[in-house]
Amino acid sequence: MVFAGLAVALLTGCKPEVFTFEDNPIPGYTGIPTVLVDNYVNRAYIDGIGREPTDVEMTEAVTALEAAGLSADARRTMLDSLLRGGAPTMGTTFRGAFYDKVYSDLKARFIDGASDAIIQQRRGNFLFFAYNDSLGGNLLGYALNMERAERLEKVLNIRVELPLDTVCDLREATWRLAYNAVYDEINMNSFNFINATFDDFFQRYPTQAEFDAAYPVIESNLAGSLMGQAISDKPSYLDALTANGEWAEGTVRWVYRTLLSREPSDAEVLDGLAALGADLDLSEVYITLMETDEYAGFN
Repeated sequence: MVFAGLAVALLTGCKPEVFTFEDNPIPGYTGIPTVLVDNYVNRAYIDGIGREPTDVEMTEAVTALEAAGLSADARRTMLDSLLRGGAPTMGTTFRGAFYDKVYSDLKARFIDGASDAIIQQRRGNFLFFAYNDSLGGNLLGYALNMERAERLEKVLNIRVELPLDTVCDLREATWRLAYNAVYDEINMNSFNFINATFDDFFQRYPTQAEFDAAYPVIESNLAGSLMGQAISDKPSYLDALTANGEWAEGTVRWVYRTLLSREPSDAEVLDGLAALGADLDLSEVYITLMETDEYAGFN
């Protein structure tokens, strides 16, 4: 009977009745799609600790962020736990994982990402050379090769010492990464070494006056002056660069290039310097950038 009625309606051209509901407009969706929140969390994990989040970590982070409306406080809470947290993760803590990532990023910045195995191998070679020098009575060669081995050992120690904020801070870590045999091999001759150190420390190349002041020192160990500081060899030259106020600015610029793939404005540099602070808290600079809509992809 029902089917017969429908057939009649169709044959007679009758249209089904349309019901409308007044005063019930469809609200416009103004939220951020969950897929973008997923992407944000995934990117933060990769940039922050060098791996993607587990399914559990992803669910917890996205749920917390969306429950708080993706507020700045919610983002900072997530990032603070990710970069500074003491909870265990993959054989270390989240804070330890962050500094492992920083160590890897610094090696990529200074020594083309040379692995610890390569650095350890080079260190072993110098120790072998020193041993042979000692057998042959070459005391000068022995001392020189032992010093080269020690420089590489100090590079390897960055991984352990940097999170301690005692023996090796961020400034010292960059100094060590520019004073070793691997860096010298990558930047052979004085011309390349001077240009590379300015670029690595300051994210810019030296002016002609700066280059002219540095060249005799690096090439021939002649005494000179750079940035208001007396220099006479590579260690004192690196002291002058890392002690300069522009070193911190270069660090902020490096983080912007790393996380946002662009140069910061003057105002952003000042904000980054304030975040870095006197204690050189690199995690605060990361958080300051990673909590923004630009980094998250929400704009």
